[in-house]
Amino acid sequence: MILEDQRVLHEDLERLEQAIADRVLEEPKHIRDRLSRDHQIARFLSHIQDQSTRLLKIYEDGEGERTREIQSISTGDPFESFYKELTSIKDFHRRYPNEPVENLEKAYKRRSPEENAAAASEIDAMFTGEEGYGRFFDLTTLHEDYLNLPGVKGTRRLTYLQYLDTFDTFTSIRYHDKMTDQYFRYVGSLAQYLERFMRRTKPLEDLEKLFASFDREFEDVWEKDEVPGWTKQSLQESGPQIEETGEGTWCPDCEKEFKNENVYKSHLTGKRHVRAAEARKARGDATGTDTPSNGSSLPTTSGQRLKERAVAEREFRIRKLSSAMQTERSDTRVNVERKQGMTDRERQQELAALYAEAAEPVGGANPDGDSDSDGEEKIYNPLKLPLAWDGKPIPFWLYKLHGLGVEFPCEICGNFVYMGRRAFDKHFNEPRHIYGLKCLGITNTTLFREITGIEDALKLWDKITRDKKKEKTNVENIVQMEDADGNVMPEKVYYDLQKQGLL
Repeated sequence: MILEDQRVLHEDLERLEQAIADRVLEEPKHIRDRLSRDHQIARFLSHIQDQSTRLLKIYEDGEGERTREIQSISTGDPFESFYKELTSIKDFHRRYPNEPVENLEKAYKRRSPEENAAAASEIDAMFTGEEGYGRFFDLTTLHEDYLNLPGVKGTRRLTYLQYLDTFDTFTSIRYHDKMTDQYFRYVGSLAQYLERFMRRTKPLEDLEKLFASFDREFEDVWEKDEVPGWTKQSLQESGPQIEETGEGTWCPDCEKEFKNENVYKSHLTGKRHVRAAEARKARGDATGTDTPSNGSSLPTTSGQRLKERAVAEREFRIRKLSSAMQTERSDTRVNVERKQGMTDRERQQELAALYAEAAEPVGGANPDGDSDSDGEEKIYNPLKLPLAWDGKPIPFWLYKLHGLGVEFPCEICGNFVYMGRRAFDKHFNEPRHIYGLKCLGITNTTLFREITGIEDALKLWDKITRDKKKEKTNVENIVQMEDADGNVMPEKVYYDLQKQGLL
């Protein structure tokens, strides 16, 4: 009966709302339990939308079945309808005697610890070990893909830490490298990973609305020709033509740069270039491009612009997604730096502690069934002490012993503040400090340890430069020469007078 279906849907919606309210009142301590709860609530919300859609169709009554059923009950014999429905139910259970009855009360009640453990295992399968249940990014595979890109391979290799700072910056890659299929797949994989990461870690947010806003924003900036790196002016300067810079000439067929123009011209008649040009032309026929006779591959205007738009859209989405997850990005960098300073034994201990914590009963319950009310697992850290490898604050005496509360600013590093003497001593060999010295024109950085002021560094470098010049002059004055009249003079003065014909 349609009215019975309508009643069941209303009951189901009420039970779903109550189930969501019960779970919102919970506050799990472990991040895995919180994610399990949020994903469960997200499934309930999706089920509410489906049930509400079915209920709305019943109320709309497009075919008039609900109206006819109401009329038959109100105008006819009510017992006749009752016995008709009873006969139908008995007939159904006679044909299917073992059919279980759906218990809505049991379907949405809070689960037992065993069922919660099974649900938590689904959360374990969602994340890798490096992601830490959604607290950190795991971009190691994408980092390797980035290092193998045509425009990056062969240049200075970025470390994983440097890649975490610059993975949403695309200005260092040239235009013809961005138009390759390998780069297109790379930015697509990076955008897909960031989008999936957000879906896994924020199941209760309206992400579809957020992603739709990204698309609308990209449409606006693309129409206004304001996409960074993809404006018409910048594309004219670094377009798909053969790139001729002060360094040399680029051959797009062989993806190679020639320093000498004559070598490039002779290269055009080589077998390797001919084969590469034919292969590029075959790829161009499949993608709607034309290959001119001069060896450069120029796509048609429409096809070129479509591919530019596709690449620019993925880059734009990566920038927006990384901007929306700045907290996870900074936490990832801190976690990678922390692990790099750990020994192998400490890493193994941390992993064992993580597994032991994950194996505890879900929801903070003891194996005996008693609730954990003493708050032993709550981390009390009012002094904001640094965390040790086990995720707990280090002892205060150790904090004072290493002087981690003392600030050490460095003007050369852009007034960056280092906490503790160890971090301060270590930073003199780090790229940030070395780059700051090179910006001041200082090349010999080993002599500038413990110097943090720009003025002091410039004074010391000026003194070192003057001392080198003075030492060079003294070396030149060591050798003495004597002329025919017996006059003694430095070697440099003697040869200068000799060249002038005065001796």
